Order: sequence, then structure tokens, then C-alpha cells
Amino acid sequence: MTNPDFARTLSLLRQEKGISQRQAAKALGISQALLSHYENGAREPGLVFVGKACDFYSVSADFLLGRTLSRDGTTILDADTLYDVSDERDNVLRGSVLATLSKKLVVNSVGLLFDLLSQLGNKNAIRAAANYLSTTVYILFRHLHRASPNQDEDIFSVPGDWFVAGLPRADMIMSEAQYAQALNHPGKGAQFPPLDHASMKAAYPGTYQSLLQIVHTCGERLNGEMSDHIENVK
Repeated sequence: MTNPDFARTLSLLRQEKGISQRQAAKALGISQALLSHYENGAREPGLVFVGKACDFYSVSADFLLGRTLSRDGTTILDADTLYDVSDERDNVLRGSVLATLSKKLVVNSVGLLFDLLSQLGNKNAIRAAANYLSTTVYILFRHLHRASPNQDEDIFSVPGDWFVAGLPRADMIMSEAQYAQALNHPGKGAQFPPLDHASMKAAYPGTYQSLLQIVHTCGERLNGEMSDHIENVK
């Protein structure tokens, strides 16, 4: 079976272009049935098709194969060269203590999560978690962008009506399902890191407090919302 990133990207690029499988297949010189197999991950395409797809959708092969998030193939996933805001000497958001504290809680917790996933060595879980969190950031930023007056949406390739209709949220649900599946089938020899309170506190003396705060705050909010709902339906 082909790389799931390739199949998913191939399908999303066609939808983004706003054309049917039949139209895309004709342009790519293959049958609709074969394109469907490629988009579903049921068949492995050859290099000739990959080249045609890259030209047709104006993306690099690395992007189509899930090796980079940049459509032109620019590598931005090098951990040694990727900009890290935590390296800044005065890493405080201007004008808002709340924003600074919230950012640190989230950044610390996400860093801890990916450290745990790296110990597990499950690339599928890491990829699904990254997709889920990236889409969350995408949604929040795009809502902010749309609310700002006199802003065009040229930087966004996903049509506005698709965004409003919930395509990114559907992507989050799919990413969450892939994440759960990856964790439930971690592969032979995979060793989960210890997640009990004492082990976590010892391994992450700084960032674990941030994760605990998020777990506590989120738990209170969710329980409160459910309690309110139960009261309203009585």
C-alpha cells in the first residue's frame, strides 16, 4: 500500500483545485478508477505519474510525498535550523501577561508530548499529532485573519466556503483517528515511556507542571460544561 501522506495529499490537491476525479484523471492521462486507487492508497503510483501530478498541481515531489510542508520543496523540517522562539532572550508577548502565560503552557506541554512520542518512536503517531495541532493553529489563525477588517485571503489555498463548512475540523477528526490507531498499533518492540505521576515529575521537572495545569483546567471546563448541559435538560 502507498504512503498514506501521498494518497491524502493527492486527494486534497484535487479537491483544492475544484475538479472531479474524472477531470483530474483525464488531465493526468490515467483512468478515473486508477486515480481513485491512488487517492485511496490502494495502489502504488510510478515515478512518471508522480512527475505528472507535481506538474499538474504545481507542487514539488517532496511536498506530494509528505517530506516537507512547503509546496515548492523548501526544507523547513530541519530541527537544527528551524526558528525557535524559546531561544529569544526576552521571550514575552507584548502587552499581555495572559497571552504570555497561555503560550508558555501550550508550548511546554506540546514539547513534552512530542518528546514522549519520540521515545515511543512511532512516526505515524508523531505525524498525526503534528497534523492535528497544525490544523488547530490554522483554524485559529484563519478566524483571526477573517475577523480583521479589509483582509484578503490570498495566503490561504483552501477556499473560504470550504473553511466555513468545516473542512479543517474534518481533517482534525481524521488526524485524531489516525493518532489513536497509531498508538493502539505501535509496532513490534515499541516501548511506551513511563507516564505515572512520579516518573513524569522526575523526567520533566519544569514542563510537566504546564501539562498538569492544562489537564486540570481543561478537565474543570469540560466537567463544568457537561454539568451545565445536564442541568439544562432536566
